[in-house]
Amino acid sequence: MSRVVMKFGGTSVADLDRIRNAAQRVKKEVDAGNEVAVVVSAMAGVTNQLVDYVQKAGSLYDLREYDSVVASGEQVTSGLLAIVLQEMGINARSWLGWQARIITNGAHGSARIERIEVDEIVRRFGEGQVAVFAGFQGVGPDGRISTLGRGGSDTSAVAIAAALKADRCDIYTDVDGIYTTDPRIVAKARKMDKITYEEMLELASQGAKVLQTRSVEMAMKHGVRVQVLSSFEDKPGTLVVDEDEIVEQAIVSGIAYNRDEAKVTLRKVTDTPGVAASIFGPLTDAAINVDMIVQNISADKKTTDMTFTVSKAELKRAIQVLENNAGLKYESLDSDPSVAKISVIGVGMRSHAGVAQKMFSALAEKGINIEVISTSEIKISVLVAEEYTELAVRSLHTAYGLDAED
Repeated sequence: MSRVVMKFGGTSVADLDRIRNAAQRVKKEVDAGNEVAVVVSAMAGVTNQLVDYVQKAGSLYDLREYDSVVASGEQVTSGLLAIVLQEMGINARSWLGWQARIITNGAHGSARIERIEVDEIVRRFGEGQVAVFAGFQGVGPDGRISTLGRGGSDTSAVAIAAALKADRCDIYTDVDGIYTTDPRIVAKARKMDKITYEEMLELASQGAKVLQTRSVEMAMKHGVRVQVLSSFEDKPGTLVVDEDEIVEQAIVSGIAYNRDEAKVTLRKVTDTPGVAASIFGPLTDAAINVDMIVQNISADKKTTDMTFTVSKAELKRAIQVLENNAGLKYESLDSDPSVAKISVIGVGMRSHAGVAQKMFSALAEKGINIEVISTSEIKISVLVAEEYTELAVRSLHTAYGLDAED
């Protein structure tokens, strides 16, 4: 007997037919003798509609009431799936965040899970009951419902799997696994059998949409084996596991891209001690996340050019913060929202030289100019003009030998 957590995303529970399809998959696990917990998202499009209602109801809305409204989508789905399972003769019960005692901090709208009290769920496993959790939600210290932010159902599933000490957490979605890059751009993208937590974390943070970043962080921290697989096809998915489970590491595992980048350049900033803090401190105070950073000091060491990236949605606010910073001295401020970040990712980079050179050569051969470069132990990212996004991804995918064989 195994203990399995199954998570179904919005497209997997988009209507009653798809909820019945999800229920059939749950039944297979139950019939195999496993203890099963299910985590569901709201039906596809429902959360966006609920958020829109809140925003139209009031411009300065109370986040506690926002949580009360937007969490209702998962409440509907969990109840419907429990009813369908009961119709199939399976002992099932739905659980909302406050009922399941998923305890979070008080950051309504973007709460973080602190602990989950699972004793009652485990007791009911002993009675053969399936637990159907409403994802994306918990209960804050004020006793009110809290939500975990966008993509929070993935985080719910991994956290519940960790608390239950589950053997596996299966994430069912509309794709059949994790690919070496976006198959919509590269027809020869390959599905991976396994990928490490670190690689998946980098892929997720650099633009891949398969798993939410926080869920991967939590899986890595607690050693939860995660499997991404299709709700609509019966085929093996991709396992996200510890590096030790993968016998031979590829040098490069995947290519990610992110079009949600904008570049900001401050030219001829007076170069004095603390100048970086004077630029990035106010941006941090305004909750604007800065990604890639490059600094070029002039020959006379009196001024510096500072280039960095922020999300496109935050560009106007970032410029406003910088222009309102009276203590910051610079000659000009340039911005460019028409850029994209391309990232090459692989744990094999740690032990192989020449990975960066291959990237630069492949882009040069296609006439693609690199605007900014940043690196980490298992990742190299470059900023290029947005119009070259697909060409860059395809050329790098081929250059690193990731194309599937015909």
